[in-house]
Amino acid sequence: MADYDLIVVGGGPAGYVGAIRAGQLGKRVAVVEMDRAGGTCLNWGCIPTKSLLKNAEVYQMVKNHAGDFGLKVEGLSYEWDKVIGRSRKVADRLAGGIEMLFKKNKIDYIRGEASIPKAGVVEVIDKDGKKAEHKAAKILIATGVVSREMPGFPFNGKSVIGSRQAMVLDKQPKEIIIIGAGAIGIEFAYFFNAFGTKVTVVEMMPNILPVEDTEVSQALEKSLAKQGIKLLTGTKVDKAEATNKGVRLTVSGKATETLEADIALVAIGVSPLMPKGVKLEADAKGYLKTNGDYETNVKGIYGAGDIIGPPWLAHVASYEAVQCVEGMFAGKKPKKVTVFPGCTYCQPQVASVGLTERAAVEKGIKFKVGKFPFMASGKALAVGESEGFVKLIVGEKHGEILGAHIIGADATEMIAELCLAINMEATYEEITATIHAHPTLSEAVHEAAHASQGHAIHF
Repeated sequence: MADYDLIVVGGGPAGYVGAIRAGQLGKRVAVVEMDRAGGTCLNWGCIPTKSLLKNAEVYQMVKNHAGDFGLKVEGLSYEWDKVIGRSRKVADRLAGGIEMLFKKNKIDYIRGEASIPKAGVVEVIDKDGKKAEHKAAKILIATGVVSREMPGFPFNGKSVIGSRQAMVLDKQPKEIIIIGAGAIGIEFAYFFNAFGTKVTVVEMMPNILPVEDTEVSQALEKSLAKQGIKLLTGTKVDKAEATNKGVRLTVSGKATETLEADIALVAIGVSPLMPKGVKLEADAKGYLKTNGDYETNVKGIYGAGDIIGPPWLAHVASYEAVQCVEGMFAGKKPKKVTVFPGCTYCQPQVASVGLTERAAVEKGIKFKVGKFPFMASGKALAVGESEGFVKLIVGEKHGEILGAHIIGADATEMIAELCLAINMEATYEEITATIHAHPTLSEAVHEAAHASQGHAIHF
């Protein structure tokens, strides 16, 4: 008889959520994690970065806008070690919370590095080098990903770093070059710039946040440039080297130039962290292949989360894990992810779901655009956050919401309404028929729906 009904390898947003759901279904479950419960997201990603970004937001608000609120502040300063320390405390508290959830759901928490020699068996080597073997009817691989190095420019933990090292720098850099302008690169660009570091971002695509709607990306570029961040889009790195003083990069775009800084943060993507052991089928980029039930080529071994490929988002990972586990033990047919929000937590924030305008054009879909600026929102003006807009992509034939894009304050909180709308195939009429509280920022969604038909009331 197996020791467990399910062993989950990896304790991140896919692993711990899948384990808890299996525990709720009355199954005997263990989680193997070599770092700490919560995985990269909670310990070195989503959560601590949001703490850092909140620190930056508060500092910038007091520094640049206190007078707008009738406040007089003198001698404003900050302590870098406490800025970093707060984020670590938040992460530690939440990791401890997940460990308590394991106890609540009677899940065994095993610390160590796992390998899977064959179906039904997980070997774990603990910190002291001791090996233990555990048997399970089913195994869920949720090992996630790690930051991808740039060829010829490896991480050294000092002058060439990934996002994990960027969160715990002992000393604030005077200058930093960020390679890659996806969500991670842009969030760190905002954070360091807010505290006075000179920031240069290098992105080979034409716009920052290249997966976002082009109009949103361009609006964010203007905002970040105004804040003092140097953005080099359409630019590639020809040469990169660590020097005695820091780093030196030769880049070419509109012009060829040499950039120097204390540190280079490489944010060009991620690489899969495959477990050792049994031969598991992977795609061309090394990500674990799974079928419609999230099962791999080896019967009884499943995969969910970042390890099975994009989108590399914590909320998607958790969704996949629940679908996988309910397929295993609750007799439900698992669903694959189709509709999901993407969020970037700089200021102004960016959030989106569904089709961008360019994607709708590429697909040959007839659509209308509804757009409402926050500068016309009473609540936005009242709270001093009038930058940005809500943009809806609305199907011309049926009026359904095909895509939604928000740039502005609390965009990441507002996007959930539009995820629900797309999931339920809601139309602009159903949004306009839904009374939105006044005054709120979410009224901009209501107005954008009206605007798609040329009926905006307040703009």
